[in-house]
Amino acid sequence: MDEMTLAALLGLAGGCILGLAARLGQFCTFGAIESAYMGRDQRRMRLWGIVLGVAILSIYTLDAMGHMDVSRTLYQSVQWNPLASILGGLVFGYGMGLAGNCGFGSLARLGGGDLRAFVVVLMIAISGYFMLSGPLASLRVSIFPMTPAEGPQGFAQLGHSLLGISPLIVAVIIAIALIVWALAHTPLRDEPVMMFWGVMAGLSVAGAFWGTTYLNETSFEQVAIQGHTFTAPLGATLLYMMTSSSGGLGFPIGSVAGVLLGAFIGSMIKGHFRWEPCDDPRELGRQIFGAILMGFGGVVALGCSVGQGVSAFSTLAFSGPVTLLAIVLGCIVAIRQLLAGFEP
Repeated sequence: MDEMTLAALLGLAGGCILGLAARLGQFCTFGAIESAYMGRDQRRMRLWGIVLGVAILSIYTLDAMGHMDVSRTLYQSVQWNPLASILGGLVFGYGMGLAGNCGFGSLARLGGGDLRAFVVVLMIAISGYFMLSGPLASLRVSIFPMTPAEGPQGFAQLGHSLLGISPLIVAVIIAIALIVWALAHTPLRDEPVMMFWGVMAGLSVAGAFWGTTYLNETSFEQVAIQGHTFTAPLGATLLYMMTSSSGGLGFPIGSVAGVLLGAFIGSMIKGHFRWEPCDDPRELGRQIFGAILMGFGGVVALGCSVGQGVSAFSTLAFSGPVTLLAIVLGCIVAIRQLLAGFEP
């Protein structure tokens, strides 16, 4: 097999694990925010501590062993733009709140037969490419240019640069803090299945970087070093399905297909698969508008709730936690408006 096919299979395997984690372990960005904010149930939010902690430990252990170089990932090889992270994150989060899910969550719901999620996935794909390489691409590049990194772009690298501390030590401290924060919540400790799938999701995130690093070296950089993300890859998958273009078969397309497959398997295991149409035209319109905003925001922020909130965060890039916080805030604003109305 050529390296691009292997990359697609790697994405398929990792995406399948994430899809199973969504269906069997309740790993979901919007679900975590909604249940914590409205239902005062922190289990799904605390689960993120396990996912991130495991991913950070795995990635920086591999980095220390020489199996990958964190500085070569997208999130650390380009100069961080705080405005892009904040503005893109807020727009993405607000759209996620209106649509009721992000790109990853919509794929997971589509794998369970939710046809409303299919519309959301399509609109994210189209609007994302509208901003990435379509009519708004030149405007985006002029406002949010991508330039090579100048100096450390992550917390572990900053600690090494300023204090001489090993990046691995910084990563271990942060990872342990996140895991302890997660396990300090008794209701989560009472859910071993959730914790198991949290660990598996974290390993999937690390495995994506590890595997694409290996393929990058063996293919003479034909395969890019990538993590799981679900904004631009949705557009790439759509283009590939229609024209076999957009860079050909590779990791992003495999990742998207993997989430669908894993979610389908998970929904069948749980007995939750059923076709669900949209009964309310106003709800569908709100979801379409939210999906368009997610496409725009995800491209500006260089990642979605998974791309920045998990993949970038797991490399300890500055952009990860900042974008994730902006996404959470934008989502809460949308939820409040949906509950109380859109009056000032």
